Amino acid sequence: MSAELFKYLCLAAYGLATLWLSWIGMRKTRDIRGFAIGNRDMNPYLIGITTAASVASTATFVINPGFVYVHGLSAFIHYAVAGGGGIITALLVLTRRFRALGEDGGAITVPDWIYRRYQSRSLALFFALINLMSLAFVVLILVGCSLLLAQLFPVSQQTALVLIALFVFSYVLMGGTYAHAYTNTLQGVMMLAISLLIFATGWHYFDGAPITALKSVSTDWAAWANPGSELYFSFFSVFGSGFLITFALMLQPHILTKMLYLKGDGDVGRFVGTTAVAIVCFMLMLFVGFYARLSGLEVPQQDAVVASYIAAEFSTSTSGQYLLAFIGITLLAAGMSTLDGILVALSAMVVRDIYQPLSGGRPFREGRGLMLSRIVLVVIGVSAVWMAYDPPELVGLFAQKGVYGLGAASLVPVLFGILWKDAAPAWQVGSAAFIALAAHLLFTFVAGISNPSISAAYGILISVAWFLAVQLWRVAGASRGVSIAGGAQSSTDFNTR
Repeated sequence: MSAELFKYLCLAAYGLATLWLSWIGMRKTRDIRGFAIGNRDMNPYLIGITTAASVASTATFVINPGFVYVHGLSAFIHYAVAGGGGIITALLVLTRRFRALGEDGGAITVPDWIYRRYQSRSLALFFALINLMSLAFVVLILVGCSLLLAQLFPVSQQTALVLIALFVFSYVLMGGTYAHAYTNTLQGVMMLAISLLIFATGWHYFDGAPITALKSVSTDWAAWANPGSELYFSFFSVFGSGFLITFALMLQPHILTKMLYLKGDGDVGRFVGTTAVAIVCFMLMLFVGFYARLSGLEVPQQDAVVASYIAAEFSTSTSGQYLLAFIGITLLAAGMSTLDGILVALSAMVVRDIYQPLSGGRPFREGRGLMLSRIVLVVIGVSAVWMAYDPPELVGLFAQKGVYGLGAASLVPVLFGILWKDAAPAWQVGSAAFIALAAHLLFTFVAGISNPSISAAYGILISVAWFLAVQLWRVAGASRGVSIAGGAQSSTDFNTR
């Protein structure tokens, strides 16, 4: 069998396996609750791999190694050390109580959780609207996957973009959360295997002395903070912002809602442990940036570093060409593993948290919520393909600007909704969320800060300071017997069908 034929057979096998798993998921999806979070009957190890695959995705497997290739050790520390620490810390801090509060209230989306925690429909609607910024990340994934598919097969990037969108949207339409979780498990296992393989096969570029090898490129490139980089040049830009924004990014709907899949607190430890181990393994893909630079590979397009490296590394031998086929399909799977999760979260959120409240809050007729979620999914797909057809030059930075703003705005409402026994007034957390988002946008587009993690981290710190200052003011007023307004408004629970 030729390597070329093997490549097509790998793609066909992956496609058929994905569609089969989606069909299984479709049989379990009967309403919008099942479409959004399933029926809480999934194994915690499966949910852990699904979550890790959603977190890693195209950013870790395709886009971020390009930042390491350009900026060196500082970018690696930013994404792998600071970012990995933020991910694991968020899992430990958030999972148990977010799951318990969501189960008690019957929440199925993050804005729905915010509504039930703060009893403010306007606050939930605000979060549903800003979560549409996740479309920027959908664009990043579509572009990354299309670059890979065009590298592997004789099609243009635009054709690859349309084919990938049609495939992913079709299987998500079928099975919702179950299709996402089952296919992500398959994709996650493939990603684990390839992360370890690529890390091991490229280690020889360090020649037994990693730091010396990095310094052979330049001392700045080998420094923990790169003075020649406009992105990773100081302790805060490398460590502080990396930790803060990655912690905040764990609050994205397609990640945070995974905690609502769990059956009970007994599953939390296994879920967190599985996710953390898988994330550490996935971070090994960032070494591709080192390997590509040390190998002397010249890559004019930063976002194409991974595709160029695997093609150069594995196409020179017959056995390598077989491996190249499997690696390429796995990298496509890495992108799809997050894309399908975002699509499920976005479509459920648009229907549950935007359409239903604005249409009067009436309960859905049998199956109508599910039907509307699928219609919205198609609209999102068309919009994302249109945006990805002619993407900005550095699609990674484009996506980060939108998604980091979302993470910054989400931190105070979710984190303090979990840490505080009694929910703060909706106006207090809402103002903090608005301040975080506004500060991020101002620092990015007015102050001209190049690294969106820095601008988002500034927004987070300002919003947290505001929230705590107001909290102290309220406590001080209460101790003096002064009544401070800030209650919650009640609302009728929605039928989830």
